Amino acid sequence: MVTGQRPILSVESLNTAFRTRGGYVHAVNDVSFDLRPGELLGVVGESGSGKSVTMMSLISILPSPPAENRGGRVLFEGRDLLKLSPPELRQVRGAGIGFIFQDPMTSLNPVFTIANQLMEPLRTHMGMSRDAARTRARELLELVGIPDAARRLDDYPHQFSGGMRQRVMIAIALACDPKVLIADEPTTALDVTIQAQIIELVRDLRRKLGMAIIWITHDLGVIAGIADRVMVMYGGQIVEMAPVRELFARPRHPYTRALLQTVPSVRGERAAKLNVIQGQPPIVRDRPKACNFRFRCPYRFERCDAENPPRFPVGPAHDAACFWDFDRDSPRLEARGLPREAAHA
Repeated sequence: MVTGQRPILSVESLNTAFRTRGGYVHAVNDVSFDLRPGELLGVVGESGSGKSVTMMSLISILPSPPAENRGGRVLFEGRDLLKLSPPELRQVRGAGIGFIFQDPMTSLNPVFTIANQLMEPLRTHMGMSRDAARTRARELLELVGIPDAARRLDDYPHQFSGGMRQRVMIAIALACDPKVLIADEPTTALDVTIQAQIIELVRDLRRKLGMAIIWITHDLGVIAGIADRVMVMYGGQIVEMAPVRELFARPRHPYTRALLQTVPSVRGERAAKLNVIQGQPPIVRDRPKACNFRFRCPYRFERCDAENPPRFPVGPAHDAACFWDFDRDSPRLEARGLPREAAHA
């Protein structure tokens, strides 16, 4: 991570809602954060916590309707992406911000060769000739570790294994040398050995290319090994943000603590059963006016039912949206959290 530089990506009070037959579902609520050059930011939380929807909202790739932007700013290299025209956004996608989707089998087009799918962004965004794009496509397959790349360019997605398809997706995301790469659970459908290979590949590419990465996952073990900072999401909100070692050593939100307790230990005696978080994540029908986690939280008290907690500073570069002060083991005395303009710093 490059410190002392201005953020390459700044998200300020982002809000996204989905229109349904039963009313609106508020999937992203006042999300603010920065991404610095060369940084790997891990984003964790249960399914439905708003991780993927937040990142898709940044580059407006959610179907509209039913998705609706309800305010906020997404500043990338000084431009607010939410105010760009569709042609301007298409130039940012791929060329400025790359996206690795969760399932490579459904993300790759089964009727086009790998060469066609790799060459399209190169010709669209970089104006390459067909021959130059094919040469670059071969180089990209070699970069992500696909053997016999020249021959495999003319294969179709079904001729690749799951791990190799994921490597192709990474190659497509890297095709135009983006400055930010968003990886949406890129190892979820893969076996443990292939997962380790993909993680090592991304770590190596980050060193070589110096890009900033947002890695979305529910696997805290993965985050512990690759991230610089961690953003914990629940109910469409950021509930904790901290450097990775600080988060694992001093979690300061009850949800983060509960997540860490669900990770099985490889030391000591075998546990009788795995820890679980009781209850279910909320479906947020209205903008939060109280703590979304309160019904599952052992630290709940009166204020949790009356206010939606802001993010309070709890350590160096560490904040948590909770009214309980774990350092004092008592309700928090502060009336307010971080100022809005500082919440994403």
